[in-house]
Amino acid sequence: MPEGSRRWLWPGVLALFLTFALLLLYALWLLGPTGKEALVRIPKGATGQEAARILEEAGLLRSGHLFAAYLRFSGRAERLVPGVYRLKGEGAFRLARALTGGVRPLSVTLTFPEGERAVDYARRLSGAGLDGEGFLRLVERPGALKPPYVEGEGLEGYLFPATYTFDLLATPEEVVGAMLRRFQAELTPRVRRSLEAQGLSVHAWVTLASIVQQEAGNEEEMPYIAGVFLNRLARGMPLQADPTVAYALGKPLPELSRRAGDFAVDSPYNTYRYRGLPPGPIGNPGRKALLAVLNPVRADPQGKPYLYFFHARGRLFLNTEFEAHLRDLARYRYASP
Repeated sequence: MPEGSRRWLWPGVLALFLTFALLLLYALWLLGPTGKEALVRIPKGATGQEAARILEEAGLLRSGHLFAAYLRFSGRAERLVPGVYRLKGEGAFRLARALTGGVRPLSVTLTFPEGERAVDYARRLSGAGLDGEGFLRLVERPGALKPPYVEGEGLEGYLFPATYTFDLLATPEEVVGAMLRRFQAELTPRVRRSLEAQGLSVHAWVTLASIVQQEAGNEEEMPYIAGVFLNRLARGMPLQADPTVAYALGKPLPELSRRAGDFAVDSPYNTYRYRGLPPGPIGNPGRKALLAVLNPVRADPQGKPYLYFFHARGRLFLNTEFEAHLRDLARYRYASP
């Protein structure tokens, strides 16, 4: 090699080395800590590129493209765990570990009690930091989410009461969808055959179960109360169920007042004024109430149908005749203890 060429070789090598070093330092800076902290959500099925974009937009990364390339070449892009994370911008390598099993996603576990209304569930969601108002709007106007067996506009009654775990950014669609899927699990082939045998639609089943849920003092009473209501429906008698009036007025059951004229309210949900079932459920019944409607106790040991009931002194009183019902009322509910 000529002397002149050697003289230019080393400066060229040095320049190339410095350029490479500067690029490496720049790449490390792009992948390095940002000092930011953010709550981010990695959706199910997110690609490495999508996850990188989310982190970059949250200020946790300087270069989503470089991070996506690292995820791809390290094999971590296929191991992303979806969920909500509270992360610090501590650098790409720690972020990659966090999203592939190094950090457990944040979640909230909520219990929705049996018999409560959609508005009550919305309050619970709001109290946990989720979108309770959006949930209630979706329940009232579900659009494409509405199952074919729901006859009314809203989803009251079909929000199955249970304990659910949601991520901290769960949307109303995700919350409602989870509840509807849980209800759908109750609609087994055996249940559908039983409904067909009794001549009940899914909507009528849920509506009646929601009333039974409110009327019963405990699970053991539910089949008897369901039997009374089914007998009254079969005979064209009004159900005369106080909880339907409370629902019509938007009142808690203990606040109902005959003196205030509550029981005269002109509403299709007032089962004192209108015969048959109300237009839809008055709450969200649990499994025991739903099963009670399918397996009612409709008659006494002599085979006479139960038509009347009331609660007094911590127990359920059942009668097959109106006169006996009045006597028991006078003796056990209105008499001085």
